[in-house]
Amino acid sequence: MEKERSKRRALIEIKKDETEKAILVALKTRFISREVIDEHLEELKELALTAGAETVKIVVQERESYDSAYYLGKGKVEELALMVEELGVNLLIFDDDLSPVQVRNLERALNRKIVDRSGLILDIFASHARTLEAKTQVELAQLQYYLPRLTRAWTHLSKQYGGIGTKGPGETQIETDRRIIRNRISLLKGKLEEFEARRVTQTAGRKELTKVTLVGYTNVGKSTLFNLITDSDVLMEDKLFATLDSTTRVLQLGKNRSILLSDTVGFIRKLPHNLVASFRSTLGEVRDADIIIHLADISHDFYEDHIRVVEETLRELGCDGTQIMLVFNKVDILHDKGRIEYIKAKYPGSVIISAGRGINISIFNQRLSELVYKDYTTEKLTFSAADSKTIAALHTIAEVLSTNYDDDKVVVEIMIHKKNLEKLKGMVAGYNFS
Repeated sequence: MEKERSKRRALIEIKKDETEKAILVALKTRFISREVIDEHLEELKELALTAGAETVKIVVQERESYDSAYYLGKGKVEELALMVEELGVNLLIFDDDLSPVQVRNLERALNRKIVDRSGLILDIFASHARTLEAKTQVELAQLQYYLPRLTRAWTHLSKQYGGIGTKGPGETQIETDRRIIRNRISLLKGKLEEFEARRVTQTAGRKELTKVTLVGYTNVGKSTLFNLITDSDVLMEDKLFATLDSTTRVLQLGKNRSILLSDTVGFIRKLPHNLVASFRSTLGEVRDADIIIHLADISHDFYEDHIRVVEETLRELGCDGTQIMLVFNKVDILHDKGRIEYIKAKYPGSVIISAGRGINISIFNQRLSELVYKDYTTEKLTFSAADSKTIAALHTIAEVLSTNYDDDKVVVEIMIHKKNLEKLKGMVAGYNFS
């Protein structure tokens, strides 16, 4: 019994004897250009590499619309059947999400493992989940994704091939009935609510500080910037989704002026909806932020598309009214320097930096300080000279700008965050603040 419970608690990974060989598949309709398709496939290739697969072939079919039964046309599926035999591949990765019917039909026709973009992203998240919370979030997303895909055909293929697309509950829950899986989903949701409640309790005492959160498309250098300005050692890797768990540090901007800075999971196009929903507690750092630093990769050809994806995700999280500071990173590897003037004109107020080389970081810090200080107010308070305890306590919640003594009176000028005004009013009873 205990052994069975352990199996359900853990995300189990099938050990791979060798790198899997994959064919990437996409469909080009008249609504999307070939240039965009190629960029999407290049990203899919990176995702496959991150998951541990070698791309041996890329196949693109041009059609008016998707085929409801096979996604591709039947003739192209027959071509693929010959191709997989010839190339010796055991995995086909589709750039769009497939319906359960399409997956079943393709598996029967090709006798190979079929993974769509969402399945691939979920697999990567399963590989990178380290903390109990991240593992719980990923398992919930996987179960919700695989629930309608539980078929005997998939069981056969997952046992035969293993590897990418079969991590986590895909192997351990595949032969259980939907009722058990729904019960597991309910249990995981309850656990995530506990994580979120614990997070709220832990941060309750720090809510007077300005909360700043780093967001951006995956692999834009958020962790590099985070480490640079907080002197931390968060994992940095040149691969997609290196960071899953949010990390928060106190950053000192001035005397008695601190902020809470958080680094979060990267966003990506076509991010599975179940994944966004299950990561709501981690992404709560974004929802609760006073200021969002949106980091973009200025050197990437499709940086504007990435900005749009992040903005759409922020809207989905309900962050429409939050102050956003747009920062363009990796200027040191930008080949087209004319892009800098274009960005300055199109995105006024943005900052262009290199976190890796430390370029323009002083400008970044100045701009961040300006946004943070917008939430501060200056107050001038008069105390009795005997009220030394209250005067000393001011230093714990505000920056004391000046202290002037006049006979038995002390006039203190402070700069204080608006969140701390209520605390100040409790310390200085009966005082009228501006």
